[in-house]
Amino acid sequence: MSSKQAIDSFLSSRRLAVVGVSRDPKDFSRAVTPPAATAQVVRECAEAGVRRVWMHRGGGQGAVSASALALCRERGLEVVDGECPFMFLSHAGFVHGVHRFFRRLGGRLPS
Repeated sequence: MSSKQAIDSFLSSRRLAVVGVSRDPKDFSRAVTPPAATAQVVRECAEAGVRRVWMHRGGGQGAVSASALALCRERGLEVVDGECPFMFLSHAGFVHGVHRFFRRLGGRLPS
């Protein structure tokens, strides 16, 4: 599980890049990067000097893969693995706020 410190560090960054986003607002795939592609994305991030990676998970496995996590460790990248950023944004909307509330209540929100 990711630490709240890693999450806060990532979200305080001035610049972010999002991988796997479709331009079609109706396409659900715009929300996640498939795990089969994540290791390659991590390689490209490391080569480009990116020091922080967030592997999104909204439902199911999300973008997390064991090989991508291993690459992050090998390359010294800070990683948030398997969290939805909306759980940590104060203005993410009602549905995400309710989800955050229940995750906190159940002790499943990183601290």
